[in-house]
Amino acid sequence: MKLVLDLHDIFNKGTDIDRALKSIMQEAIAKKAPMIEIIPGKGSGALKKKVIRFLEQKENRALYHRVEKDSKNFGRLFVHFRHNK
Repeated sequence: MKLVLDLHDIFNKGTDIDRALKSIMQEAIAKKAPMIEIIPGKGSGALKKKVIRFLEQKENRALYHRVEKDSKNFGRLFVHFRHNK
């Protein structure tokens, strides 16, 4: 199971972006999803940088295992989780 968060519709709404990121991370933990696909889109790269800054915050970093930047699609990130059984 993979969860997907497409940020195209809320790209210019900072608090909505943070809320959506927190929500999908909590959903991944609750459902023990191994991965979230986040789609900030290609654009200028500002939204992708915002997402990465959010993920690197200490309280958020503790929730996941690693972030992978899609080598084939600049506008996509994968957040991998390692859930305790």
